[in-house]
Amino acid sequence: MKLAITSVGEALDSPVDPRFGRAKFFIVIDPGADAATAVSNSVNLNAAQGAGIQAAKTIINLGVKALITGHVGPKAFAALQAGDVSIYPIAGGSVADALQQFKMGSLKAMAAADVEGHW
Repeated sequence: MKLAITSVGEALDSPVDPRFGRAKFFIVIDPGADAATAVSNSVNLNAAQGAGIQAAKTIINLGVKALITGHVGPKAFAALQAGDVSIYPIAGGSVADALQQFKMGSLKAMAAADVEGHW
């Protein structure tokens, strides 16, 4: 199962980006291949609107089934749920920390968006 973590940088030691739709990068991890790839989200960084929905489409098109991020707005949350992507909130730390917490089962899936749109 592919996993994506929002990140401010391209490496596993980069901090988790707290915003989903306007995250700088998605670090996509494929445990089966034991590989991590940084995917730029630059097209959505300065979008006037729709950043969350467009970012959700990117995540879904990448085949991701679990997302770790700081916050998700209502439209992005709905789009991710429609794409069968589970969302796991995290308060901070590095991408590597987030991955470790996910593997240990200490992150709990979100049941609803946790911020208003355009956050």
